[in-house]
Amino acid sequence: VQLQAFGGGLVQPGGSLRLSCVASRSIFADDIMFMAWYRQAQGKTRELVATITRGGSRNYANSVKGRFTIDKDNAKNTVYLQMNNLKPEDTADYYCNQRTFGGENSWGEGTQFTVSS
Repeated sequence: VQLQAFGGGLVQPGGSLRLSCVASRSIFADDIMFMAWYRQAQGKTRELVATITRGGSRNYANSVKGRFTIDKDNAKNTVYLQMNNLKPEDTADYYCNQRTFGGENSWGEGTQFTVSS
């Protein structure tokens, strides 16, 4: 599967941004365990931001709870990450991920955004 992320840029603190990830195959297929967003800030390890299962159950990292929302459009094979009240510490490269029950672990290229005034 190919995963292509969009939506990076420069945002002021307190601002909002939405990332999109378009998959080359169905994100609602029976073998899909979840779709996810990860991020990696400069000099840090990659961390999980949010997941959404095939059935729509969502989980978030504590650092983004209440500010970020993961959602998906099965018909468009697209996963979104709506980010509100952005903070400088949210600055990172964001990666889309797909995990299947069969053990496939697919990554897209990162999209980068910076939160700065």
